[in-house]
Amino acid sequence: MKKPDPAVPFQDTLELRNEIIACGLHLRDKLGYFISSWGNISVRVEKGMLVTPSRVEYHMIVPEDLVLLSWEGKRLAGSRVPTSECEMHRRLMLERSDVGVWIHHHGPWSSVLAGAGKSLPVVADDMAELVGGEVHCAPHVIAGKHVELACAVQKAIGPDSWAVLLANHGVVCGGRTINEAVACCQVVEKSAMMFLLGTLFGGVQTIEESLWQEERERYLFRYGKPEDLKGVLNK
Repeated sequence: MKKPDPAVPFQDTLELRNEIIACGLHLRDKLGYFISSWGNISVRVEKGMLVTPSRVEYHMIVPEDLVLLSWEGKRLAGSRVPTSECEMHRRLMLERSDVGVWIHHHGPWSSVLAGAGKSLPVVADDMAELVGGEVHCAPHVIAGKHVELACAVQKAIGPDSWAVLLANHGVVCGGRTINEAVACCQVVEKSAMMFLLGTLFGGVQTIEESLWQEERERYLFRYGKPEDLKGVLNK
C-alpha cells in the first residue's frame, strides 16, 4: 500500500485556535466524547504543536490558553499548564508524520474495548478508509506516569492506523485536519459498537488486510477525484 504523504503543518492563527476550542466543545457537548476537562487535542503547526491546557473546562478556554510546544517539548508560548498527556501527543506526532491532529477522548464504545484491553480489527468499510488498519490497544499505565504512557502509545500505534486504544483509559484518534480527526473519532466509536454488539450474533466478519489496504489507499489518494469514477462517469 502506498504510504500517505506527510501532513502539512497549520499556521498558528487566531482562527485555528478558535477552531480547536470549538472542536473541544463539539466533542464534549454534541458527541459526549469529552467529559468535563478530560479529553485533549493537539495540532501540528509550523513551530511545533498546539495543545489544549490541563484541567480547564472547554467553555472557559480562550485562544491564548492554548500552549505551543516545540518538538523537544519546550514551551514556546502560552502561560497555562499544557495537557498532562502532552508527551503522548508529542511522541505520536513524531512517530506519525502523516497526522496533523490528534484527539484523545473517552467515547463509550471505544472505552469498553480499552477497558477489556482488546484491539479493534477492521470491521467496516469506513474504518478501512478513514482509520486504516487494526486499532491496537496499548497496555495500561496509571495516571501520572506521563512518559511511560507516551512510550506505550507510541509503540502501539503502528504504521497504518490513525487510532490507538489506551487500556483502561480511552482512545486517541488522528487525521490530517481537525474535521478528519473528529470523523476518525466517530468511525472508531461506530466500529467499536459494531464489534462489541456483533458478539451477540456470533462475532463480526472482519475485512482482510489486502482489501482494507486497497480501500485505505483509495481514500487517501483517489476518493473525491475524477479518477475514482473511471469507467463509471460518462464524459
